[in-house]
Amino acid sequence: MSKNLVIVESPAKAKTIEGYLGKDYKVVSSYGHVRDLPKGDKAIDIQNRFKPTYEVTADKKEVIKQLKSLVKDAETVFLASDDDREGEAISWHLKEVLNLKDENTRRIVFREITKNAITRAIENPRKIDIDLVNAQQARRILDRLVGFELSPILWKKIKTGLSAGRVQSVAVRLIVEREREIEKFKAKSSFRITAQFEIKGKTLNAELPKKFATEEEADEFLKKCLGAEFNIENLETKPGKKTPAAPFTTSTLQQEASRKLYFSVAQTMSVAQKLYEAGKITYMRTDSVNLSEDAMQSAKNEILSAYGAEFHEPRKYSSKSEGAQEAHEAIRPTDFSKHEVNGDRNEQRLYELIWKRAIASQMADAKLEKTVATIGISSTDEKLTASGEVIKFEGFLKVYLESTDDEPEDEESGNKGLLPPLNIGDVLDLLEMKGRESFTRPAPRYTEASLVKKLEELGIGRPSTYAPTISTIQKRDYVVKESRDGTERKYLEMKIDKKTFSKSEKTEITGADKNKMFPTNIAMVVNDFLVEHFPNVIDFSFTAKVEKEFDDIAHGGQVWQDMIDNFYGKFHTRVEETANVARADVNSARELGKDPKTGKPVIARLGKFGPLVQIGEQEDEEKQFASMKKGQFIENISLDDALELFKLPRDVGMFEDKKMVAGVGRFGPYIRHDGKFVSLKKEQDPLAITEEESIQLILEKREADEKKHIKTFEENPEIQILNGRWGPYIKFGKNNFKIPKDKEAESLTYTETVEIIENQPVKKSGRFTKKKA
Repeated sequence: MSKNLVIVESPAKAKTIEGYLGKDYKVVSSYGHVRDLPKGDKAIDIQNRFKPTYEVTADKKEVIKQLKSLVKDAETVFLASDDDREGEAISWHLKEVLNLKDENTRRIVFREITKNAITRAIENPRKIDIDLVNAQQARRILDRLVGFELSPILWKKIKTGLSAGRVQSVAVRLIVEREREIEKFKAKSSFRITAQFEIKGKTLNAELPKKFATEEEADEFLKKCLGAEFNIENLETKPGKKTPAAPFTTSTLQQEASRKLYFSVAQTMSVAQKLYEAGKITYMRTDSVNLSEDAMQSAKNEILSAYGAEFHEPRKYSSKSEGAQEAHEAIRPTDFSKHEVNGDRNEQRLYELIWKRAIASQMADAKLEKTVATIGISSTDEKLTASGEVIKFEGFLKVYLESTDDEPEDEESGNKGLLPPLNIGDVLDLLEMKGRESFTRPAPRYTEASLVKKLEELGIGRPSTYAPTISTIQKRDYVVKESRDGTERKYLEMKIDKKTFSKSEKTEITGADKNKMFPTNIAMVVNDFLVEHFPNVIDFSFTAKVEKEFDDIAHGGQVWQDMIDNFYGKFHTRVEETANVARADVNSARELGKDPKTGKPVIARLGKFGPLVQIGEQEDEEKQFASMKKGQFIENISLDDALELFKLPRDVGMFEDKKMVAGVGRFGPYIRHDGKFVSLKKEQDPLAITEEESIQLILEKREADEKKHIKTFEENPEIQILNGRWGPYIKFGKNNFKIPKDKEAESLTYTETVEIIENQPVKKSGRFTKKKA
């Protein structure tokens, strides 16, 4: 039996570390947290300075039993959970539950899983940092108190099953307020002038540096330019440079992985976790942009070897974030000489992104030369400009350039290439000059990554909380992440060439959104209730102040019970006051007007399954209901739009002697036929779909269902072999099972299928269990 026991959080981490330590060390996993606050109101003793009661979670009882057995035979126990507050708390809970003694317990920390880092950690153990533990306890207890007292208020006043949280409710507020900002936004138009010239067989693009506010001004300018002469009046060349971005923190990695790889925040963290546990990158939860001296030297060696001395420029970065732990490091490769890693495609892509960003941060500036040509017009004092940029020295651009969230104004914006050879006095031949109407845009809706960026800017949340917060607000149905089509908008375009002027009205699509975050009706109702009755809980600066107080506790500067006491007294008083608020006062119902047919009121409100409109008062036994469409809000739906919804469900026609009915349900628009529902395609409208289109949908669904089904077995009809998005699989009950690569789905026997089911684990409550067929 090994005399040294090392306990980490995850099995993957344990496996990697065990490879670096000799036979005298046994490395095992606690599978994350082993204790937590139990459900119910007995978890926190508010009268006794918020004393928590912790329980070993049901799925960890067996884990603790095994760990206790191993601890008995170990001379020294090394607690090696992550080097942050959560990790420190895991070590403390393990010490308490396993009854570990100080004399044979060591706390070790490392930010990367490499042989050197592990050896250094073993040689430099420390005690558990109780200040870090208390900071984690304070967050957990405060969040439990807020959730435990706020959620029942929401159930009583608005709807059962709702939840609220200190950080999640602030995130929802940001999304709700952005949606309302977009809804109220009134676009203003202006006219941008662009021109194309020919010179010495090359094309030169230019534009007027200002915009015209009105159509008349744009017309007048273009007409002045008819028949005018154009020439190069001035050429100005200026040197410029670009500087590399700092290495990744948690939030910048989430943002850049979203922009470049189209990863969700949760996916980024999941893939990064695998890379960290395999020893490929440093710890992925960090708000530091610092690199160690060893890392900087390693990056230098790689840059000198791959690119040359002129490409290297050592740089030290410092974080803007007040609470950043500069002693920690940014996210970087553990070995810069490894340009790629083994693993699935996503691991390879994320590793490459991290490698490039870290290497680029230690490289020289890119040197640029920007040329601006001023173009004179013989018929007016206005000047056009053409600009171009040439890279004189690539520097860090040889490896990496950071993306942005900014959307170009139109397809011509930002197109600054190389200018053709020009000289002062050159005469230009006009090919075309355009005046195009453009419109101001509202602030964009948040993506997952831009929401993380905003939370970080406001000082709300920390690296470990971003991904869970984003996931929670979607799971709670406060926010939906989706793409939505834009709407058509008309714009004017006027044009001249050498001799003629023309004007036309064109159309464009505006307001299309891809993978953006939209609030639901329930989010708006809950947000307004919290803003009115619990302003502190979702006040941006107050929430940021709470985060700073957690940091103070972590540094030993504040007693955690005092911090919670300061918050809880005022908060609990508000809870008690709000208990007296009548449900009607927070009712989301809104009367839109009268139904022209019946004269009854038309009301928009929240129903059991989502937002709806109804004709008639609540007590009216003959009242009618209709579900709202996606994107419609209780607070601004019009009477006309509401009445339109009552045209559904509508009879579309007959098929196979059975009626086809179009409607909208919980899962969107559908066609109902013979008791079965078929979803409409994205572009189809239940109010406009034809009989022919409906029949086609039904037939396509039948064909898809037939292709999906491969075989079933008489011995147990519950077992099915089906075709899925990623190929054939076995379905048994609510669980799915992979078919091994060496097996053909069509030829599987019942015995073989049962064997596959029994040999594959089923994930259940955070652990794996076997499913018996």
